[in-house]
Amino acid sequence: MRILCLDTSTSLANIALAVDERIVAGSVFTCNRTLSARLLPEIERLLGLEGLGYGDLDLLAVAVGPGSFTGVRCGVATVQGLSLATGAPCVGFSTLATQAMNFPFSALPVCPLLDARKSEVYASLYDCSTPIPSPLINDCVIPPERMFDLIRETTDQAVIFVGEGAARYHDVIAARMGERAVFAPFPHHGGHAANGVLLALDAFRNGLAQKPSHVQPVYLRASEAEYAKMKKG
Repeated sequence: MRILCLDTSTSLANIALAVDERIVAGSVFTCNRTLSARLLPEIERLLGLEGLGYGDLDLLAVAVGPGSFTGVRCGVATVQGLSLATGAPCVGFSTLATQAMNFPFSALPVCPLLDARKSEVYASLYDCSTPIPSPLINDCVIPPERMFDLIRETTDQAVIFVGEGAARYHDVIAARMGERAVFAPFPHHGGHAANGVLLALDAFRNGLAQKPSHVQPVYLRASEAEYAKMKKG
């Protein structure tokens, strides 16, 4: 099976190409205003390295959020378009789940955090003791202090904190969680599209692949434009 996986939901864009449960090509680059113009050429470059075309793909996967509204929209729209053009089914997966998967078979729960601005974080808590993580606290947008309270109510174990939000709120986490806070080294703060390949393959085998119209962004809160429209209304 040939799987193309995209994650453009954070500050780094990730692309992974897998063939028969092997990652055969990948790319990581900074998301900026040129993302939409750069994404398809980079996908074509990776496919070309393996002598493949879009029509050779069997499954398309994409991070649906939470994360950057623009990045999520770009990734989802790209996969929807490729699915419509090729007929390949789609799978959407959580950005936070892929970051938790940086710690496979961990004896400790993993809390991925992304800075959501407005003094909030996108956050969750995962049991990563198996290859496919299980949510202990579902993906949410929440003030960081309240998230740490939820963690203390959910588990009495130490917790691994990972992600850009973990770096942003390092001192708050340390003050609230004390010795129970384990901070991931900085190379693990980013997500990896290869983790999304594993999630997509698991979903496909369980009959959860979708039509392109069913893969939708998960923002968890309204955009700035929506807030402005509501205020104006």
